[in-house]
Amino acid sequence: MAASAPIKPTIYLGSFVHSTSLSELELADKGAIGVDETGVIAFVERAVENVEDVKAKNEGFTEANVVEVKDGFFFPGFIDTHTHASQHPNTGLFGQTTLLDWLQTYTFPMESSLSELSKAQTVYSNFVSRTLSHGTTTAAYYATIHVPTTNLLADICLSRGQRALVGRVCMNTDLSPEYYRDVSEEQALSDSRASIDYIRSIDPKGEIVQPIITPRFAPSCTSTCLSHLGALAKETGAHIQTHIAENKPEVVLVASLFPTSKSYTDVYDTAGLLTPKTILAHAVHLSGPEISTIKARGAKISHCPASNTAITSGCCPVRELLDEGLTIGLGTDVSGGFSPSILEECRQAIWVSRFRAMSSAENSKLSTEEVLYLATRGGAAVVGLEDRVGGFEVGKEWDAQMIVLNPVPEGGAPEGKFEGGVDVFGFETLEERVQKWVYSGDDRNTVAVWVRGRLVHRTGKYLA
Repeated sequence: MAASAPIKPTIYLGSFVHSTSLSELELADKGAIGVDETGVIAFVERAVENVEDVKAKNEGFTEANVVEVKDGFFFPGFIDTHTHASQHPNTGLFGQTTLLDWLQTYTFPMESSLSELSKAQTVYSNFVSRTLSHGTTTAAYYATIHVPTTNLLADICLSRGQRALVGRVCMNTDLSPEYYRDVSEEQALSDSRASIDYIRSIDPKGEIVQPIITPRFAPSCTSTCLSHLGALAKETGAHIQTHIAENKPEVVLVASLFPTSKSYTDVYDTAGLLTPKTILAHAVHLSGPEISTIKARGAKISHCPASNTAITSGCCPVRELLDEGLTIGLGTDVSGGFSPSILEECRQAIWVSRFRAMSSAENSKLSTEEVLYLATRGGAAVVGLEDRVGGFEVGKEWDAQMIVLNPVPEGGAPEGKFEGGVDVFGFETLEERVQKWVYSGDDRNTVAVWVRGRLVHRTGKYLA
């Protein structure tokens, strides 16, 4: 496959930035990162004065390509731990409704329409391109209940070279409309198995695309269906993704539908769906015992701040969850979230933490360093790729984005000549440039993106 084809060894020259811990960034002004023909980082050097010296002392890099960043820096690729590719056309349409009404009004009709291959091709191709343009090198995708178009999404991700966990959605209760649900528990199971088998057939080693078992959320599945999916996860070793405790009415609904369960978390735990490969989106309204259970099972959390605010679900207590030792990444949750950008989620995560700090929990604030960690290393741990991506160490794969800012010329920019949303005036340190990017940047600043050393996105004049 194209995703496994050798590449020419390349030296990435210039400033680079990555998280070394939850609270610390490494900021290297003059760096050189060597990536070998398999897309793996072979060396990392700092304070580089002459690239020819770097070439000469690193075996296999004498004739290497050189990609240099100016007016910017290299940063690890973003990891979106929760998004709905099938809802992309609805982005920005959340109306005046609650979560459950919003599903009926916007979500189910759109997802149902993607049984049509040509429409799914348009939607999924566009969304993968859009997420790549925002620097997302890995995404955990929800598709629909339809096997052929779920498989199509996996095909598109593999073809474009974006790492992805692709899930065929399971939903077999009357919470879902009759026109859009699994007709039986058996169908939910057999169709999920069919998608798992297909995705593993196109990428047997899971180097780019992997399957993920996807019960939509507890109210959309019977307890028997959830248990069947838990058994399927154990049998296949596949990842699992679902929603949990997104808003208070949903928590009340779960309690009424599963009266013998101790909690929302217990519904999943009883079904065998809480594992170290489980991604739980939202987790806004968890009790103390639920947090303890999630931690004990090794399940992970996807924090989706833009969506939680847009649908008025609540402010997730991320600081408290981190303090409890939970593993957390960021998710765009399109189309509950209004943007496919993880950089936007970084900002929103900061705002949500400050809303909490202003209202009751003074120690809730998240720093710039912390949200960038969640967007990269945190997300890598959520999707089970922490040993492969998320930072710039020897042995990790080169999943990266080139960020270029807008140097302001003397006299100011001519009318209509702005490039990107971040102006720099020459006095800013690298740390200050990163801060400006986090608070003001957008996809115009992401001029190139690589996955496993392969260029998967670029803008016009860069790397032509």
